Amino acid sequence: MLIILDKYISTENLNTVMARLEQLNVMIQVHEEKDKKVIVVLDGAEYLSLETLEILPGVERIINIKKPYRLVSREYKPADTVVKVNGIPFGGENFQIVAGPCAVENEEQVMIIAKAVKEAGAVLLRGGAYKPRTSPYSFQGLEEEGLKLLAKAREKTGLPVVTEVLDVRDLEVVAYYADMIQIGARNMQNFPLLKEVARLEKPVLLKRGLSATIEEWLLAAEYIMQGGNPRIILCERGIRTFETFTRNTLDLSAVPAIKTLSHLPIIVDPSHGCGKWFLVPPLAKAACAVGAHGLMVEVHHQPSCALSDGEQSLTPGKFHKLMQEINKIKQCLT
Repeated sequence: MLIILDKYISTENLNTVMARLEQLNVMIQVHEEKDKKVIVVLDGAEYLSLETLEILPGVERIINIKKPYRLVSREYKPADTVVKVNGIPFGGENFQIVAGPCAVENEEQVMIIAKAVKEAGAVLLRGGAYKPRTSPYSFQGLEEEGLKLLAKAREKTGLPVVTEVLDVRDLEVVAYYADMIQIGARNMQNFPLLKEVARLEKPVLLKRGLSATIEEWLLAAEYIMQGGNPRIILCERGIRTFETFTRNTLDLSAVPAIKTLSHLPIIVDPSHGCGKWFLVPPLAKAACAVGAHGLMVEVHHQPSCALSDGEQSLTPGKFHKLMQEINKIKQCLT
């Protein structure tokens, strides 16, 4: 249950509402937004009388949400949320492209790719400085040196940077360099990390877990929003199924499902969704067609030499061609 308070509620009336809820012995949390206060009833909502609460002074309305996720639900906020990353809007009627290498390898590599994706129309640069790898012997990333290279690429191209954080201990340094913090698939249910990210004022890109249901994914987003950060962009990146030809199975049905269930923007990562470069363009175009708010695409100027995920990376030329095809699809949809 969500108790929406009048944005001009007096201190006296607020105290009256809080005292009444205390008498009813329910567990609550006050969630503040720019234009309103929301009391989230965490436990005991089934024992409350809506009619009794609605007549309390300062109560604007009550939303009885039966889903386990509340703040990210469409019932809580019928209108689409638009999340801005350095002024670039994600959500609503906007369609944005995030592109770059899987991993930052050196200055020359990141500069070449950053310039190429910007020229093709990307608005954000992606690149991993801390890399979660299945094998402990695989390239783990340049860490802070990689972050510095991303910041240098931003300075040269003007592209804001999104990069992944793996550990609470690295959050401060990643947040210092990044314009948007990425929570990767392996960390989607790293709840201590989600709680810490919730305390930041930076936007968060939350990828779907490898085997996560849509409900589990939205509950992960709820952790961030409930902790005070509503600037969340969801990213479908494929889930693990019995299929072995592709790296993952890209669940494009998640796009219209999320748009029905939640007000948060959703983009699609077809690179991780399939793991094969030649499947990326058709899946990217399909994601656009089903209503995604954007794409996240891996690009490398020398995929055969990439230290991470070269087999799923587009060359700058192939990425440029994809962008032209995406623009044609967007024109047909408007």
